[in-house]
Amino acid sequence: MKIFLTGATGYIGGSIARRLVSEGHTVQGLLRSEARKGELAAMGIDPLVGGLDDIALVGEAAQAADATINAASADHRGAVEAICDALSGSGKLFLHTSGSSIVGTRAGGLATDDIYDEDTPLEPSPARAARVALNRDILGYAEKGVRAVILCPSLIYGLGHGIEPHSMQAPWLIALAERDGVAKHVGPGENIWSNVHIDDLVDLYMLALAEAPAGGFYFAENGENAMKEVCQAISRMLGYDGRTLAMSAEEAAAVWGDGPANATMGSNSRVRARRARQELGWTPKGASLLQEIATGCYTK
Repeated sequence: MKIFLTGATGYIGGSIARRLVSEGHTVQGLLRSEARKGELAAMGIDPLVGGLDDIALVGEAAQAADATINAASADHRGAVEAICDALSGSGKLFLHTSGSSIVGTRAGGLATDDIYDEDTPLEPSPARAARVALNRDILGYAEKGVRAVILCPSLIYGLGHGIEPHSMQAPWLIALAERDGVAKHVGPGENIWSNVHIDDLVDLYMLALAEAPAGGFYFAENGENAMKEVCQAISRMLGYDGRTLAMSAEEAAAVWGDGPANATMGSNSRVRARRARQELGWTPKGASLLQEIATGCYTK
């Protein structure tokens, strides 16, 4: 298949691209920088220079491909609508990447009991209302002849296989711990995030590419951890004897910015990938987040 991929230089997109090429697909990857064309070409990817704001370019590239995967932005309505409009009536796949923060609320590092699967009613926080609305509109294109599918990963960990090898949360926590000599979490660190290994997530993309029906929405997770547990694992890995320290929301915001600190690092996002397992036969088998941290792979 010829596949148009946005986010080809990113953590998720690069890992997807590597797998697609290895399985014999032709991949055209969108990237913003002329200077990085050679890096994509070296991976066997046809580079297309442009951004998500280049609406005409994005729509034309999607129309010319057999399938389109958006791994660049969960929130760029203009690009998504350009792709879906270009694919209307074609029956072609548009596989969009969302994120499980759609179920999250600012909790200041406290735990919540709410757990969501794909059928759980959702009232998003104001910060995620636009993303939830965009997801709904994407799936609505299934009625317009687009094989519209959404994957919604939780916290992703493990080393990627493209140009960008690192995710966000675990490397951020490790960098902060190395800087300050102690692993830190927001508040008591009781807040819980579901998580998924990048290799298992890529497996799910391949299954969705082959089998997901129009209108399919799938969470991706294979376990969950409180942020304090993650920080304790980081502390042990760095030789700090498992010690951790609580940060205020204001201190965390000074490090990561208000949105990431409070809507991600101090929030809860607990989901279950019921449909991925039952409908697509997804069987994740990667090492757990705590096991992955213990290997020291993020610091090598």
